Amino acid sequence: MAGLAMVVAGCYNDKYEELYPAVGTVTCDTTNVTYITDIKPIFTAKCNSAGCHDAGTMASGYNFTTHAGTQPAALNGRIVGCINWASGFSPMPKGAPKLSDCEIKKITRWVNQGALDN
Repeated sequence: MAGLAMVVAGCYNDKYEELYPAVGTVTCDTTNVTYITDIKPIFTAKCNSAGCHDAGTMASGYNFTTHAGTQPAALNGRIVGCINWASGFSPMPKGAPKLSDCEIKKITRWVNQGALDN
């Protein structure tokens, strides 16, 4: 009598990155982006340095030390174009690495929500 073997196999399609996230991985939460909590700290660290978009220099006419000084560049599309290094825009921050993907997502979300002062 010959033996009969039957193999049943199943498969599934999970993503390795979802099953085993990298240690120390930080997610980018853009759910509740606000100017005070999320946007102003980015501008303070990356845009308001001496000789750029500070109150004294106001490069390209923009002062990013206040919401009132930042909002016009947000609403006219300039900020999003510059931080994404889009064609036709001056890549910002000037002479520095591109902002992180998370910083760009937060700024873009804030702009798309009307660049409110909250």
